[in-house]
Amino acid sequence: LGFGGRWGKGAVACRTEGGKGPWGPPLMMSLGGGSFGLQIGGQAADVVFLIMNAKGIDYLLKSEFTLGADASVAAGPVGRTGEASTDLRMQAEILSYSRTRGLFAGVALEGAVVKQDKDGNRAVYGEDVSPRELLFLWVHPVPDAARGFVGLLNTISPRPAE
Repeated sequence: LGFGGRWGKGAVACRTEGGKGPWGPPLMMSLGGGSFGLQIGGQAADVVFLIMNAKGIDYLLKSEFTLGADASVAAGPVGRTGEASTDLRMQAEILSYSRTRGLFAGVALEGAVVKQDKDGNRAVYGEDVSPRELLFLWVHPVPDAARGFVGLLNTISPRPAE
């Protein structure tokens, strides 16, 4: 038996122009949580969350939410994941994809708290910003600190064809 923890920081971005334009400015987020039980080892993971529907977006706009309790999370349909559940009917609000390094028995994303990284957003934008302003109203331009990230998104995921 042992205690475990998970922690990380990341960014969320949406396309502008109703999903047809280039990627907009990112919102900084953090993920954290603890666990207790039969677990051993250590692991690093890169996790991507795909918000699949309006309910998932509503959770993202809250100050924080808990995966598995507030918002349903399921492993994406392809690839190596750190989450054991799958979503065969595609009803989860959030799909997770992860790439892991190391060995850890008992990893799960359920119970992790996802919240806005207010300090990270303040560092990037120089002021307090709201998720709605960044993700849907595009009040703020893409800051210099995020140009590389947004440029990469625009390169690997170009605008959809009309």
